[in-house]
Amino acid sequence: MNPKKFLIAIGLIAFTLGAYRFTSGQLKEPAEIKKTNSVKLISPIEFGNLVGNIDVFLLDVHTPEQTHIPGTDAFIPFDQIQNNLSKLPSDKSTPILVYCRSGSMSAQASQEIAALGYTSVYDLDGGTDAYKESHVSVSLTPDTQSLGDVVYGEISTTSFTLTNYSPLPLKITRVSTSCGCTKATAVQAEVDGYSTTTIDVTFDPAVHKDDTDIGQLTRTIYVETDNPNFQDLEVNFTANVIKE
Repeated sequence: MNPKKFLIAIGLIAFTLGAYRFTSGQLKEPAEIKKTNSVKLISPIEFGNLVGNIDVFLLDVHTPEQTHIPGTDAFIPFDQIQNNLSKLPSDKSTPILVYCRSGSMSAQASQEIAALGYTSVYDLDGGTDAYKESHVSVSLTPDTQSLGDVVYGEISTTSFTLTNYSPLPLKITRVSTSCGCTKATAVQAEVDGYSTTTIDVTFDPAVHKDDTDIGQLTRTIYVETDNPNFQDLEVNFTANVIKE
């Protein structure tokens, strides 16, 4: 082969290989950017605003398990995401709010969740340590529960969770209900800061010995506390009482 033509051929091969490597690098880059951009690090204020949205999924990944931010939908240890896929929303467009105590565990978990194809993942910057400084609450959850069909003459039970998401201890001063057919008691009368207790409820539709509590019913549980900002809390349950 003519030496001049040989050198030209070598140059063309080198140019082609270089272009391929450059193009390959460009093709990989968008995928990496997409993975990073699908996780958004947000402030405690932004996070708190999203928590109030009923369409979001709130996930605690801190280990060992801590007192959850009120409204948390699930707890999955940060290093056990793959073993708990059934706990995550089936709709991968669902906004997922991820948090831990300081932010390091949630950062790892958020990236792993995003890699599964979830498109809206939010990581709490600074974790609950930062969140506690701007968010104080006392809550009773869930807001409502359904007991479904209840047979007249049988006693049904349920429970609600009171979360003292504040640094100071809390005293439950009174627990009452809207009807004599419903009884409610607090497992603990005093709740430490960032701790929870359970409100146990029993429902006896036959207590009045008549048809007062037959059909579709709603009953309310009232909880009073010594926290001046959260003195009165209430939740309710529904039931369809039937006679066999």
